[in-house]
Amino acid sequence: MTRRPADRPHILIADCWGAAAQQAMIALGARANARFFEDALRLHEPAVRCTSINVADGEELPAGVTLDAFDGVMLTGSPLCVCDTTPTVRHQIDFARAVFACGMPVWGSCYGLQLATVALGGAVRRNPNGRELGVARAIAVTGQGVGHPLLSGRPSVFDALCSHEDEVESLPPGASVLAGNSTSTVQAMAVRTPAGGAFFGTQYHPELDLTVIAAIFQLRASDLAAEGFARAEADLHGLAGDYRALAEAPDRQDIARRHDIGSTILDPRERSLEIGNWLAWVQGPVDGG
Repeated sequence: MTRRPADRPHILIADCWGAAAQQAMIALGARANARFFEDALRLHEPAVRCTSINVADGEELPAGVTLDAFDGVMLTGSPLCVCDTTPTVRHQIDFARAVFACGMPVWGSCYGLQLATVALGGAVRRNPNGRELGVARAIAVTGQGVGHPLLSGRPSVFDALCSHEDEVESLPPGASVLAGNSTSTVQAMAVRTPAGGAFFGTQYHPELDLTVIAAIFQLRASDLAAEGFARAEADLHGLAGDYRALAEAPDRQDIARRHDIGSTILDPRERSLEIGNWLAWVQGPVDGG
C-alpha cells in the first residue's frame, strides 16, 4: 500500500461501545467514548478531521462515504468480550476485517486491540491474572518496542490508565509485542496487515482520563469489593472521589502522591502520546509496522 501524506488527516472513529450503555458513565462525569478519541487526536493535530460511527449499534458510514475516504481508522474500547459469539461482536469482527482489507493504518485501544487480534487471526482469553483496573503499573518496552514509532518518547518503563479483564492469548501472524507488564504480556502490539496496511494498538487506554476510571469504580463498586479490589464499597467511592478531584486539579500533589500517579497520566499530551505517535505515522512515510 502507498499511503498519501495527510496534512489534514481524516480519521474514522469506530465506537465499539453501544451508545445507550455509555449513559451511566456519562452521568458520572465521563465523556462519550468517541469524544475521548477526538480530543486526544486534536491535542496532537488540531487540524485533524474526525467522523464517528457506533459499530456496536450497527451504525453505518454516511451515505455515499466509503472506507477509502479515510486516512486511518480507530477501534475503541468496550465492555464487550470479543470471545463472545454474539451478533454484535461478530459484526464488529467483520467490520474490522473490512477495514484491514482496505490496507489502511488502524489503531486499537483495549477491546479495539483484542478485536483486531481476533480479526487478524490471533486469540483472546479471560486474563488468568485477573482484572487490571485503574493504573497499569510498570509497563516495560520490549526489544521490539525500542525504537518503534508507536512508543517514541516513552521511557523504558511507564504507567498508564487501564480497565480490562481480557487479554491477547496468541498474536496474529507477524505481530510484534512492543510492551508488556506482569499482568498482561501484550500491552502494546504492532502488525503489518495482509493488504499492506498496519495495526498499532495498546491494551491500556492512552485516550482516557481519570474521570472514566472514577466512574468505573463507582459503577462496579459491589463487584470490585467482592473481587478483593478494595475492602469495602465505600473505599471505592472514596477512590473515585480522589481520581475525580485529581482530574479537575492535576496539581493536587497530595492526591497524586497518595496514589502514586505521575505525569504519564496527569499530563494530557503525555498520557495520549501513543495516539499522537500513531497519527504522526498516518501522516508520514510508511515504516515501522
